Amino acid sequence: MTRPLRLILFDVDGTLVDSQADIVASMQAAFDAVGHPFPARETVLGIVGLSLDVAMTRLAPGLAVRDHDQMVAAYKDSYVRLRAEKGAASSPLFPGARAVLDALGVQEDYLLGVATGKSRRGLDALFDSHDLRDVFVTEQVADHHPSKPHPSMVMAAMAETGVDPQNTVVIGDTVFDMQMARAAGAHGIGVGWGYHPAEDLRSHARHVIDGFDQLPGCLDELWESMT
Repeated sequence: MTRPLRLILFDVDGTLVDSQADIVASMQAAFDAVGHPFPARETVLGIVGLSLDVAMTRLAPGLAVRDHDQMVAAYKDSYVRLRAEKGAASSPLFPGARAVLDALGVQEDYLLGVATGKSRRGLDALFDSHDLRDVFVTEQVADHHPSKPHPSMVMAAMAETGVDPQNTVVIGDTVFDMQMARAAGAHGIGVGWGYHPAEDLRSHARHVIDGFDQLPGCLDELWESMT
């Protein structure tokens, strides 16, 4: 019996790559640009995954729109500068990430994609630094969608690939990723090494894994549970 096509959508920051240092540094630059006190590090990391305009509004709700816009611009400038200075070291892949992407990518019934709060420019630069340009068949970025947890990214990826919700899964490190998956009717698998605590993910995710080596088996269990 031929297995249906399955769509596996990965978040990027906190799931595929460890960009924590540059995110915090760039957020510091954003707050410095408008002279606003910097929030606690945990608060900053708690909004990773949201689009930048939404993130700034949540982190500094008392500021004007023009201030939020200035913060977004400062953040982007800092992030681009850090990436140019550090190259691939700016956002290293988490252990086991590339091996699992390669293993899943050769399975004929799997299509790999990305659903990220990064911009198109940011994602292209990251993929170039890690030679990931040809890994994903669909790439959904913040430029063209509402912020997570809105399901737009997942819906667009499913439309592009022709895969239905029951055969789609989102792999992510934040509650926003899991809520996005659920809103689209897809499955969610949380990862315990990212920016939201694993215990926060468990009430939203179908499963939570502790290492990339667990993902293939977790996917097999997911599909088997549907038969």
